Amino acid sequence: MSEKDGLQKSLTWLQGTALTVGGVIGSGILVLPSIAAVIAGPASLISWALMGLLSLPMVLAVGEMSSAYPNSGGIAAYAEQAFSPRVSQLITLLILTAMPIGMPFTALVGANYLADMLGLGSVGTHVAAGMLLIIAAALNYRGIELSGNTQIFVVGTIIFILLFVVLSAAPQVKASEFTPFFSKGALSVAQTLPLLFFAFLGWEMVGHVSEEFKNPEKDIQKSLNISFVVVNSVYILTAIVIIGSGVYKVGNPNVSMVTLVTERWGSLAAAFVSVLGFVACYCPIHTYTAGFSRLIYSQSRGGSLPAFLGKIHPRYKTPHIALIAYTPVFIVILSASCIFSWDLRPLISFPSASFLMVYTIGMFSVGKVLTSKRGKLSGYLSAIMTFFVLLCSGLYALLPISITIAFLIKYRKETLQIKQ
Repeated sequence: MSEKDGLQKSLTWLQGTALTVGGVIGSGILVLPSIAAVIAGPASLISWALMGLLSLPMVLAVGEMSSAYPNSGGIAAYAEQAFSPRVSQLITLLILTAMPIGMPFTALVGANYLADMLGLGSVGTHVAAGMLLIIAAALNYRGIELSGNTQIFVVGTIIFILLFVVLSAAPQVKASEFTPFFSKGALSVAQTLPLLFFAFLGWEMVGHVSEEFKNPEKDIQKSLNISFVVVNSVYILTAIVIIGSGVYKVGNPNVSMVTLVTERWGSLAAAFVSVLGFVACYCPIHTYTAGFSRLIYSQSRGGSLPAFLGKIHPRYKTPHIALIAYTPVFIVILSASCIFSWDLRPLISFPSASFLMVYTIGMFSVGKVLTSKRGKLSGYLSAIMTFFVLLCSGLYALLPISITIAFLIKYRKETLQIKQ
């Protein structure tokens, strides 16, 4: 495929940073600091710091791999480069099993924040969720530059609101709330790690748009480095305020952020946090829409999926057919959820486990492909860490593990032809 027919190279480091931050920070920022504080008390700050450090190898591995080998296939492309096209197809299969539940669920979480503020019923909530998915597809259809600029605005809004909440609550922070520091015991710090792990996923999504950076060798790693600092700073500052104010000890920890803002701003708090939740949920939808469509485009380009899915829009230079093709699937799932009153929450652990398997294979592949000591160490450390968390998922891990084993058995002759 010629350069003219390929994806448009228009992303800057700033747009890449916004897409990455948006892929990592989600609605969990509203509830996880309080839930972690309930489990580990003030020592949950150590949990946040540890997870930030543990995510560093993934950031370094993805940054080095994407910069050296920019490919819209992302982790699937890494697996093909390390092993074979069949392993790349396995990655794609695992992601395809995760997205139909994961994306509609995330959209519903965001829509629920809006529904609470506007008093929407079930139908209205599902319509709002569908609009989130359609808007994300439409903006990505229009072009990665517009998509990146949109994410700059959205992420900027989230950071502004969170900083506003943190600064507003700062006078309520008391040093006495941090003692005793290990109020729940030292072991409680380890117990919160699997929970917080999911707040640090999404770094790999920059790999799917790596072909669209103007200067991938320089800007991809820069985007990831800045994103790493921004994400960790936001998480730590929010956790400090939640713990220092003691708000997590009062009532339901899931609404601690509402309680915190209410004490300072009264009745405006509900609308304030509702907007934050709605915007925070849109961020990962926007980024994952971009990444997922590029994965489909890449697999089609490589012959693993029908060729028509790999077509590029002549004007916008986006994988428009890939974007159009899977969006109706999400709408069907949302419609079924509305009509039959499905509760998607119990099902969300399945796509989470599938993604953990994807990360495990992908990071091991990165460690195998990269030649630098830092790259290899980062890749292998990330793979080990991710697989450990996958095992902590319990019975939910059986689905991706079973898919992987069945796939490897069926295509054992092709997948075992490991590249040297």
